[in-house]
Amino acid sequence: QVQLVESGGGLVQAGGSLRLSCAASGFTFSSSAMGWFRQAPGKEREFVATINWSGGSTFYADSVKGRFTISRDNAKNTVYLQMNSLKPEDTAVYYCAVRSTYRTGSFRAREYDYWGQGTQVTVSS
Repeated sequence: QVQLVESGGGLVQAGGSLRLSCAASGFTFSSSAMGWFRQAPGKEREFVATINWSGGSTFYADSVKGRFTISRDNAKNTVYLQMNSLKPEDTAVYYCAVRSTYRTGSFRAREYDYWGQGTQVTVSS
């Protein structure tokens, strides 16, 4: 079955960095687009970043552009989210997700088939 397991979350001070990882299994990772989303307390889940099957195309939410970088290693079946210059408003549970039948990414949560359990990121001021 499809499994997405996020790791790398934690507590960091404003201005710091974290690198999230999402280990995938149960589907053809190298043919699938991946995405990162986040959900803060009391708020709806929101798009963060997406990457196509090869890693050659990425797209970011305006709120993280220039600070976050999504990447993937198809040999390791893993997608990453490097987060720099973190702000308190980045505090949320971060989820990775897969579009298992599509090679191109999307900013729409409804277009993803499977989701991980999430990892908490807390940025203190």
